[in-house]
Amino acid sequence: MPTTGSPGTSVPKSGGLLAAEVLAGRYNPAGKFLRAWNDWEGSDVDRSGWAIIDCMMNLPLLYWASEETGDPRFSQIAENHAHTAAQHFVRGDGSVNHIVEFDTHTGEYVTTYGGQGYETGSSWTRGQAWGLYGFTLSYLHTKNPEFLSAAERIANYFMANIPESGLIPVDFRQPTEPAWEDSAAAAIAACGLIELSKLSDGRQSDVYLSAAVKLLQALEKHSFNWNEDEDNFLTKCTGAYHDKEHEFSIIYGDYYFLEALMKLCGKELVIW
Repeated sequence: MPTTGSPGTSVPKSGGLLAAEVLAGRYNPAGKFLRAWNDWEGSDVDRSGWAIIDCMMNLPLLYWASEETGDPRFSQIAENHAHTAAQHFVRGDGSVNHIVEFDTHTGEYVTTYGGQGYETGSSWTRGQAWGLYGFTLSYLHTKNPEFLSAAERIANYFMANIPESGLIPVDFRQPTEPAWEDSAAAAIAACGLIELSKLSDGRQSDVYLSAAVKLLQALEKHSFNWNEDEDNFLTKCTGAYHDKEHEFSIIYGDYYFLEALMKLCGKELVIW
């Protein structure tokens, strides 16, 4: 996260540090995880022990806060959450759970939920992408080989399931029909794969980079909005498999698509 702006201009850090404090306040020390959601209005489901794979992308805020303040608590929380996620979210085959529930008092694993994917035990692709990129970023901040191993396992599973078209479904284990897509998952995964290619040598590096390029080329060819009178780029992002609406624009899908292109050009803005 940048802390300075243009020459001679100082960008306040207080907002970022406040955000880090709020995020750290969601930490459950018994289970060593960050709580995902507050209680939902009108629902009697206790979600106090729920953690989600998406949170891997929040951890760089905590790593940054430790670097800025010299306070190790932020990075300790981030690394503990990443370790918990590696143990309980990443399955043996490299697929990931979206939601994992822990006992809030003992920290013990309780169960998993399908969340935004097709069903419990399936493979929500945006969750795969959050894990792929998120564990890669945690490795870059900590150099903990556990996190690189988790990222590589997720990446290998993701690449093995990329359709010939390069267009990513909402869930790798969804039914053949309806064949909903999620362009955001493809863009996020491309960012993670490009970073993994930088951490690898020889053929493996080429495999990661080639997969990223295939995803981006498929998006540009089949899912890109060239209408100059409209703001969005990607057209086939999906929030969740069982939502009523599918394949629309999501702003962070556009963001990660542009970030991936900037990475390829060597002009990326590193905010993680």
